[in-house]
Amino acid sequence: MFCAEQGFAGAFSERVLASVSADLGKCELFVVGTRGEAAIAQRGMVAVWKTAMPSHSAGVPRLADRIVEGLYARLASAAIDALDVVFSRWRPGEGHDILRQRLFPYDLSAFPDVSGAKPPLLNLAPDVHVRALAADYMHAQFCRAGLHAFAAENEARMEAMAAARKEVQRQLLQLQAR
Repeated sequence: MFCAEQGFAGAFSERVLASVSADLGKCELFVVGTRGEAAIAQRGMVAVWKTAMPSHSAGVPRLADRIVEGLYARLASAAIDALDVVFSRWRPGEGHDILRQRLFPYDLSAFPDVSGAKPPLLNLAPDVHVRALAADYMHAQFCRAGLHAFAAENEARMEAMAAARKEVQRQLLQLQAR
C-alpha cells in the first residue's frame, strides 16, 4: 500500500486504508509512507515490511528496487498466493481515486495476444528470459504505483493548503468586520 509520507495531506492514508479495510486483517502488509505506517499502528496492526516514500520523484525507481527486494525475501520465507498493489491516483479535474491492481498471479489478459505471431529470436533460454521479464514487469508496476502515489499525495497536500488558506482568509474577513 502506498500511503502518505508527509503530513498536511488530509485523509490521504485513511482513504487508501479504507479501500482495503475488509482485507487488512487477512493479509501481510507492505506499507510505503510513514504516515500510513502510523495509521496502521493506530488500528493495532503491524506491517511486515515498511519504508518511507522518497522526497523526490527521481527516488521512486530505487523505492521499487527496495519493494521488490523485500517482496522476494518474503517469497523465499513463505508462500504468497496473491499480491495486490494499492495506490492513490490523481486525475486533473476528477480528483483522487484509489486503485487496487493484482500483480500476482499475473493476469495474462492484460497482455496482447501474440499467438499468431512469429516466435521471437532469443539469445537466452526461454525460462531465463521469462524470469527476467517478470522481474522487470514487477519493478515497472511498482514504479508506476509509486509515481502515481507521489503525485496524488502532493496534490492532496496542495488541496489541504488551499483549503487552509481559504479558511484563514474567511476568518480574517470576519475579524476585520468586527
